[in-house]
Amino acid sequence: MVREMKNLRIYDLAGLTGLLGELGEPAYRARQLFDWLWARGVEDLGEMTDLPGALRERLALEFSAALPQVADEARGADGTVKLLLELDDGSRVETVLMPGGDYDAACVSTMAGCDLGCAFCATGTLGKTRDLAAHEIAAQVLLLRKSSDRLRNVVFMGMGEPLLNYDATLRAVGLLTGPMGLGARRITLSTAGVVPGIKRLAGEPQRVKLAVSLNAPDDKRRSELMPLNRKWPLGELLKACREYYDRTRRRVTFEYVLLGGFNDSVDDARALVRLLANVPHKLNLIAYNPVRGLPFRSPTQQSVEAFLAEARRGAYAAGVRNSRGTDIAAACGQLMLKKKD
Repeated sequence: MVREMKNLRIYDLAGLTGLLGELGEPAYRARQLFDWLWARGVEDLGEMTDLPGALRERLALEFSAALPQVADEARGADGTVKLLLELDDGSRVETVLMPGGDYDAACVSTMAGCDLGCAFCATGTLGKTRDLAAHEIAAQVLLLRKSSDRLRNVVFMGMGEPLLNYDATLRAVGLLTGPMGLGARRITLSTAGVVPGIKRLAGEPQRVKLAVSLNAPDDKRRSELMPLNRKWPLGELLKACREYYDRTRRRVTFEYVLLGGFNDSVDDARALVRLLANVPHKLNLIAYNPVRGLPFRSPTQQSVEAFLAEARRGAYAAGVRNSRGTDIAAACGQLMLKKKD
């Protein structure tokens, strides 16, 4: 019978210090091990050369330092890379490397699947298998770094709702801004509108950016698209966003997916401007990426331009976010755990 190895990545620094202390090792060895795991992303204990050979051999008897297994990889024509990862218990998630002008970005998942049921999102058709642990979230960035030495930004916009997996998400942020060397200003956490999480995030010492997926200027249509709105409607959500700004002095980014014939009229743009008037913000418009089996269509280029022009009359700042990786189903709302054909 093969003995299952415990993964060293499940431990934070305090946990590693306690573990190595039980083996009679000084505390500084834990820091060395922690840096090998997260600053350098090394998986082979034998490569951790500033640790004594006897310690490495002892650890190797019971522990691994493995990252999630890459079950599949797809590369888009625009340089986007999508990885399908298999976790230790067989759960699967997708994570995406998005190429940028100066730097690339990692789009990471916080759940295996998602149970929010947003009507326009492929991931929402999966249901949720489970929350991810902090090390499983941060490990996605380590794996994507193997495809790019220009990766400097991280967006929590993959599978799942980060603010419904709050503690693990913030611990992952701690790994990203600690041993992995990213600045908090290069990390964006996106939410469907979990009001208690937004309020809690406003009090965190790490000032990550906040993005809110909005997608409709009124409660009726937003509830049709995003069932979460029935629990935390727009008035309550916008009040929390204003509180976030007042406490952090950081503008909120509102993401608005334009669905052809549903929420993309000039009147909708005017209503959106009025809705957001009291919250300093940036507005990102995203043309809908079609998903087979879902009843929505992309907006016309004319409607996108007209919506943007009207939004710019009153929004603090507004622009169109170009989708990446549509040819490999890696764009916003398209993650659904399918291998490439």
